[in-house]
Amino acid sequence: MKFAMCNEFCDGWPLEDALKLARDTGYHGVEVAPYTLADDVRDIPMSRRDKLRSAAETAGVQIIGLHWLLVKPVGLYVNGPDAALRKKTRDYFSALIDFCSDLGGDRMVIGSPKSRNVVPELTYAQAFEYARETFSSLMEQAAERGVKLCIEPLSPAETNFITTVKEGVALCKAVNHPNFRLHLDVKAMCGEGEGRPLDDIIMDGKDFAAHLHVNDANRNGPGWGDTDYAPIKRGLAAIGYDDYASVEVFDFSFGAETIARKSIEFLKKVWPQ
Repeated sequence: MKFAMCNEFCDGWPLEDALKLARDTGYHGVEVAPYTLADDVRDIPMSRRDKLRSAAETAGVQIIGLHWLLVKPVGLYVNGPDAALRKKTRDYFSALIDFCSDLGGDRMVIGSPKSRNVVPELTYAQAFEYARETFSSLMEQAAERGVKLCIEPLSPAETNFITTVKEGVALCKAVNHPNFRLHLDVKAMCGEGEGRPLDDIIMDGKDFAAHLHVNDANRNGPGWGDTDYAPIKRGLAAIGYDDYASVEVFDFSFGAETIARKSIEFLKKVWPQ
């Protein structure tokens, strides 16, 4: 297992400093939230992209990809009834694919619950088809740029669209392209419902899981709460997942250094290096 950290908990830091923190605390990579760099990635010139990629190389860590994709620009929507808005959103995803690849990344996590909810005007099936259409149209570019788009199932408390790993797999099968994959998130799997063991839930993603966020059901870092990582480790081993485990937290108040160090200390106990 390789370890990464998401940069947004380095609240207000230049990305270059987050890369150095990752290096100093033992992470292999950094996952970038684009909104921390610009309101619109199309405003980030190639010269700046080259400098960020070079900064990662100098620090000895990999910029592995992007997440929190649609925080900005505001108002984008993946699967709503407005065709013009869906196209606008699709075009921004296209820009994100280029940005991700330019930074050296190879994955994008599609979370953005407020930009994918099934609106009252649509059925779930209609919203699903619009989502399939949006993402299918991006696959040729994604393959050319070496980037995987990874749909993130989120709990029903966050969205009403793709709330289980099984539903995420269904969308992967509908898009039917090797560059459209599944993202697993510990917090989200804890909220999937029905009290299913986490290793069983992870098994639902077999053959499709391409990225992993590690955290706790309490929305803090991995090992900071009561979430048992034994079934998580067991489930990931069963499906053969040995890529990045990326730390994502939602409470930044502990400070970036504490979040980074405490989280990786726990991860190294779960997956000794």
